[in-house]
Amino acid sequence: MSGSARVGVVIATKGRPQLVALVVDTLARQTKPPDAIVLAVSDAADAPRAVGGKATIVQSPPGSAPQRNAGIEALGNSVDVIVFFDDDFVPSRYWIENLSALFASEPDIVAATGKVLIDGINTGGLTWDAAARRIESADRTPQHAPGSIKDNVSPYGCNMAFRVAAIGDLRFDERLVLYGWQEDTDFGARIASRGRCISSDALWGIHLGSKGGRSPGRPLGYSQIVNPRYLVAKGTMRPLKAIELAGRNLAANAVRSLRPEPNVDRLGRLYGNLVGLWDIAMGRCRPERAGEL
Repeated sequence: MSGSARVGVVIATKGRPQLVALVVDTLARQTKPPDAIVLAVSDAADAPRAVGGKATIVQSPPGSAPQRNAGIEALGNSVDVIVFFDDDFVPSRYWIENLSALFASEPDIVAATGKVLIDGINTGGLTWDAAARRIESADRTPQHAPGSIKDNVSPYGCNMAFRVAAIGDLRFDERLVLYGWQEDTDFGARIASRGRCISSDALWGIHLGSKGGRSPGRPLGYSQIVNPRYLVAKGTMRPLKAIELAGRNLAANAVRSLRPEPNVDRLGRLYGNLVGLWDIAMGRCRPERAGEL
């Protein structure tokens, strides 16, 4: 492969048709627009009313893992690289161009993730207009590919890309139901045996961290505990990392449930955490149970 790589974008979306329409419009204004865009939905109402020829819509069972898998199947071998953007991620207008050049020039790279300038998931969320202004400012002094590269980086689900030839038969684990907590870590760990997994500051954007469309507190809280334990059993997460991740979320939910944020169900998450701990203590580790809470 030389010059540039063919790039397809998959966006798994739920409950945000107006927001995902803005993301699609942003992709059309890239310095190198993607060769294909797939909107993966579980309900026809989740797709924007009008996308014209800009995007293909595919439908699958609900959940980030099955929806992303539907996107992989829809693109097949028509592209060289598949990018997964969250439906509330605002990319630099150079994102696709830089990614295409990066994968064309570095054939041993199988996975890449970008630099998130602001991550609204850690706050009350950002507005589209505020993020767009910040991206416009950053784009005035762009970093060109390959940029500063770090190796052995786990991909971050809001903006990650994988080489199609390396994906092969790999798919996102559909046992990680609903929001698919840590499905990006799991997928990245499995594809890492096939080449380099990197991050590059030539790929930048902002994650709004929008609260609409996410899982209610109880199932997410359950996944925060049980999914890391499940990945340890699979061999795609180190035990210490799983303990740190689960412990950090348990502590945050316990403390913040005393004064919960307006848009976060901390008590529900804490309840799910405790149910997950009980199930692990009883020798049960079934991530699908999150969908039953």
